[in-house]
Amino acid sequence: MTNDLLWPRYDSPDNLIVIERIPLADRGLPATTYEVLLRAATYSPDRVAVSYLPDADRWMIPYERTFADLLAAVHLFAHVMHDAGITRSDAVALISPNCSELHAAILAAEAVGIAAPINPSLSNDHAAALIELAGAAVIVAAGPDLDPQAWDLARALAVKTGVTSLFALHTDDPDIDAAALEPLDGVTVAYLTDAASGLADDGLPATPPAADDLAAFFHTGGTTGAPKLAAHTHANQVATAWMIAANGSLAEGDTLFAALPLFHVNALMVTTLAPLLRSQHVVWAGPLGYRDVPLYGIFWKLIEKYRIVALSGVPTVYSVLAQLPLDADISSLQFAVVGASPLPPAVRTAFETHTGVALCEGYGLTEATCASARSFPDHPRPGSVGQRMPYQQVRVVDPETNSVIDDPDSIGSLEIAGPAVFAGYVGRSAEGRVVDPSSVVTDGWLATGDLARIDADGFIYLAGRAKDLIIRGGHNIDPAVIEDAMRAHPAVVDACAVGRPDLHAGEVPVVYVTVSQPVEIAELTQWAQEHVVERAAMPKSIQIRDTLPVTDIGKPFKPPLRADATRQVVADELAANGLHHAASEVEAGVVDGTVSVTIPRSISVTAAAEILGRYAIRWRFAK
Repeated sequence: MTNDLLWPRYDSPDNLIVIERIPLADRGLPATTYEVLLRAATYSPDRVAVSYLPDADRWMIPYERTFADLLAAVHLFAHVMHDAGITRSDAVALISPNCSELHAAILAAEAVGIAAPINPSLSNDHAAALIELAGAAVIVAAGPDLDPQAWDLARALAVKTGVTSLFALHTDDPDIDAAALEPLDGVTVAYLTDAASGLADDGLPATPPAADDLAAFFHTGGTTGAPKLAAHTHANQVATAWMIAANGSLAEGDTLFAALPLFHVNALMVTTLAPLLRSQHVVWAGPLGYRDVPLYGIFWKLIEKYRIVALSGVPTVYSVLAQLPLDADISSLQFAVVGASPLPPAVRTAFETHTGVALCEGYGLTEATCASARSFPDHPRPGSVGQRMPYQQVRVVDPETNSVIDDPDSIGSLEIAGPAVFAGYVGRSAEGRVVDPSSVVTDGWLATGDLARIDADGFIYLAGRAKDLIIRGGHNIDPAVIEDAMRAHPAVVDACAVGRPDLHAGEVPVVYVTVSQPVEIAELTQWAQEHVVERAAMPKSIQIRDTLPVTDIGKPFKPPLRADATRQVVADELAANGLHHAASEVEAGVVDGTVSVTIPRSISVTAAAEILGRYAIRWRFAK
């Protein structure tokens, strides 16, 4: 196996054809995520693999692990999980903000069973449903010294779901002593490191996984809106990690920055497995990640100290960074990856003008193991989310006839095929857990739920979503979570939730309702606060309408509501900037699945671009 075979030149769109002349199976990739780690620890045992910051205030004193240290920790935690009854087909639920022990625990869970990371901010009922769907028998969670709320949630879930073991994770803060853990009847409760004391750290306790074995379950809104667990095989994750790591703008030993939560597939693929493949160093922000406000005060100094080459974030992160004074040498920073939600043009312009660093958009979804398209720093393609990645196939089809559309200027439903397409959604039957892709995969093609066009070079241009999923700061929200809660109110007849453009989160949920009797908005808001089980899904506004739009056969029709929500945002922005005369003249409609806003010509081009360019919306002047 030569280095050129494993790492071909991949810094230009033209490289794609050359790369695919060699079958992926001939490139000598590790078979599993465990082999990825084992390979890194064998080739670079003493090199620092990961640095964990306790928090932004102590960014100069990270806790470090070499590749050999990380492998040893994974072996220890794998023994604990195996001793707790975890076998190859068993899931381990992991509920914690980022920390060094969570990092190793996820890799250990994949090595002996199946990792099932869960957002610690989910409600008790929602998290319990995911644990039961996964069939997890063990929970690993943030201990009381790391995240008291997550620990309280984990204890309640342990009782509710009947798991046999609950293991706590320590904080990376050296100044905090571990708190005593209160016992639970019928459940083994201990710190994960205490349970690992005296166990072997030089190998796995059972036969290593195979490429086709399940590696992880990631919760997602799914391409059709309903909350689901998406199952990834080891082959899915390794192939996708390689596609990410093959980036020609990066090299072995480079340092990356990570701050997205590990319950999100991006953090595992982009800033864990891909760097492991290239023996790259990753600096991890503290448990709050990008939500740690003091982080922004030292961000550029952090880039300088650790010689960060690349980072990954959502549009709101770059909007903030574009406003921070450049008080350090950031010449090491080659590019920054942005994804999860549409990138407003003004955010791109502001960041790149301010820093001189290219913002590279990407595209992916949990069902395709995170990444399916990437952009190139030196080959910008405005308006595109990137070129398809090697060995992944993309196409658009007519949503009515399901026939393939060959015209690069025509929009259709985006589909993806290849080694990144997931094993399926997790379900339960009388026989136990099942994994079934059939609801969204046909003949190997995954229906993404997005509308797009694809040019001759394989660059994807999104044109809206074919489905109703709301994406808030990269977090998928099922509208039914909101709608079902609102319909349960005695005065509400029907409800439709849609996404409204938002400067900070990309979009936020709003809900329109019809009622059978007079009711105050304040009462409905209070009801939503008490009954919408997912905090991120709490609607930002509730509006009462006489009727809600439906199709000719009586099904809910949400495009007009999305248009109305966008129109209100644009009108509010114009009014806030003193353009009250124009606010009332704003119109909005839906064209090819995308909301299009029309504004009066009384607004100057400069003012319109400055105000609306901060949003990822389509707008034009009235004729």
